[in-house]
Amino acid sequence: MALQAAFIFVAPEGNPKKHREWVETPEVKLLTVAVKDYKAAAQVAKELVDEGIQAIELCGGFGHVGAAKVVEAVEGKIPVGVVRFDIHPGLGGKSGDQLFAD
Repeated sequence: MALQAAFIFVAPEGNPKKHREWVETPEVKLLTVAVKDYKAAAQVAKELVDEGIQAIELCGGFGHVGAAKVVEAVEGKIPVGVVRFDIHPGLGGKSGDQLFAD
């Protein structure tokens, strides 16, 4: 059975219902999902756990605060990994923590 994983990235107009796509290989089935902010990321992460996703990786737009919110949302049920940029080129040279941390 292939690993079912998700990659969540943050984009200002990301709509997780519309901006999602599967990539499948024999070993990994990866769902890529766009979200507009950390609140949406936490909600999507909870839903993905319920849908059977086994691991989540977060894009470099997530700062420490954003990653912590997703880890909290999945309640230790699956691992959460993070790609790290201190400043992200797709977010105007800022960390997601500067833009989305409430």
